[in-house]
Amino acid sequence: MTRQLHNGYSYWLEGVSQEYAGKIVLKIDSLSIERQSITGIVGPNGSGKSTLLRILAFLEEPVRGRVLFEGHSHSAARGRAGGKVTMVPQEPYLLKRSVENNVAYGLKVRGVKDWRNRVKEVLNRVGLSPERFSRRPWYELSGGEAQRVALAARLVLRPRVLLLDEPTTSLDAESAERIKTAVRAAKKEWKTTLVVVSHDTKWLDTVCDQILFMTYGELEAVR
Repeated sequence: MTRQLHNGYSYWLEGVSQEYAGKIVLKIDSLSIERQSITGIVGPNGSGKSTLLRILAFLEEPVRGRVLFEGHSHSAARGRAGGKVTMVPQEPYLLKRSVENNVAYGLKVRGVKDWRNRVKEVLNRVGLSPERFSRRPWYELSGGEAQRVALAARLVLRPRVLLLDEPTTSLDAESAERIKTAVRAAKKEWKTTLVVVSHDTKWLDTVCDQILFMTYGELEAVR
């Protein structure tokens, strides 16, 4: 079974729960997320969506249960996932520098030589013209533009897993379509697995392979 999990799934969860101050905020009997798939997560505030996303991002460890990442236990996989798993939070954080240098930062740290071409590619994918935006400082960006720069900074790394928390909240319809195109391209071209938390169920319906519905910290349905 371990070989099967390693080959076919990015995540496999069994009997997972999380508690804050003694209160159970997440309880999942079983959940599997296939590699190179797009999974949406919807539910009201307080339903456990963000907690689940943080566990998948290795930002939290559940108090009980089993979480496998590519066939390896959550604790053992934490080191293996470095550079492979990345997350864009709902409130994006940008470095105090230009758009180009924000997007290129991770590539430069990794010593990638052709970073300029890769930065131009992802800026185009998220609908930000490199000619107009590359030299623009972080403080001149709108909320929607900052969100797209944060996404581009993750996409440029071509991660194995990309986790998105409300990626279209502050975007207009055209920008949301750009994000959709970028998400689909990441899955197809780089074989990225994506997990997207969003209240925009119509947007999720057009891009996801499966959608998880959560209430009170539990999975109500999978579609």
